[in-house]
Amino acid sequence: MSVQQPQSREPIPVAVLGATGAVGQRFVQLLDNHPWFKVVALTGSERAIGQSYAQACHWILSTPMPEWAREIPILPAVPDDSDVPLVFSALPSTSAYEVEPYYARRGVIVCSNASAFRAEPDVPLVLPEVNPDHTSLIPHQREKRGWRGAIVTNSNCTITGLTIVLKALSDQFGVKQAFVVSMQAVSGAGYPGVSSMDILGNVVPYVPDEEGKMEWEPRKMMGTALGDHVELADLEITAHANRVPVLDGHLVCLSIKLADKGNLSAVAGALRGYAAPPISRELPSTPPAIIQLQDDPDRPQPRLDIMTGNGMTTLVGRLREDPVLDYKMVILSHNTIRGAAGASIYNAELLVRQGFIG
Repeated sequence: MSVQQPQSREPIPVAVLGATGAVGQRFVQLLDNHPWFKVVALTGSERAIGQSYAQACHWILSTPMPEWAREIPILPAVPDDSDVPLVFSALPSTSAYEVEPYYARRGVIVCSNASAFRAEPDVPLVLPEVNPDHTSLIPHQREKRGWRGAIVTNSNCTITGLTIVLKALSDQFGVKQAFVVSMQAVSGAGYPGVSSMDILGNVVPYVPDEEGKMEWEPRKMMGTALGDHVELADLEITAHANRVPVLDGHLVCLSIKLADKGNLSAVAGALRGYAAPPISRELPSTPPAIIQLQDDPDRPQPRLDIMTGNGMTTLVGRLREDPVLDYKMVILSHNTIRGAAGASIYNAELLVRQGFIG
């Protein structure tokens, strides 16, 4: 697999699919002044087609809508023609099943936040800090499906930070079992998302379809790419998913059983010292620290810590011994940046470096 920097001095033209939704807006925000990519097209629902982005989009982020985006016309998800080499998909899974293959057949790389194709054997499910080598599935995907492009997915937003932590510990000690309880922010449900009558002053102990993803997706990302499929990691995970009245930031309580227990100091060292594989380092979205281990007994907290590393760092705190398993800790990651739009952009940067784009 070749290691390359972008060949063109000009940014790579890209489109954002589903640009008016919560994750689509985050794509627009994060791609503003991106050094490698330039947004030239935005798509939206039928009601929005033909309107300007400013007219069609109810902007919900705290930073202003970028000026360049305001007058871009909203296109249908499947336009009559498309000449961009890369699209970012913030589509709902039901739409992604139809739309994303359309682009892949036309030779476009699709970096998707949707769950539609994550479980497909020939579709990479990638975190650059964990499994950049899984993009080796792309040639097999092209051969099997007869298209010139590819679909590459990022993980469910809840288990992004969890998987990075599992990988760091697996590399040093091996991981056998994980017990996981999530406390998921309301932004993970999109906009308008969860009713205020349901969530204010409350915790909802159910997030549809979430627990299965939490139990399965880390095993694919930590697995071994074998030609046209991934052999899942030999790891048992059991998960509980909860929605809590927090705007951004998914908190995960993890108890873990290691193959080699080691000691608390060694576990802390493995987390503090974890680095991305060399090919994933020094990309535009690579955070200064992949994992930040916090010593304060009441951290991490979404309100105080969520934007560490521009929202791309995984935060770990309350590391201690577990009387049932081996160790327990709390993990925090930004669900719409590191767990969604930022994840797809990071994947695209990796694909550029690997020579699949540009």
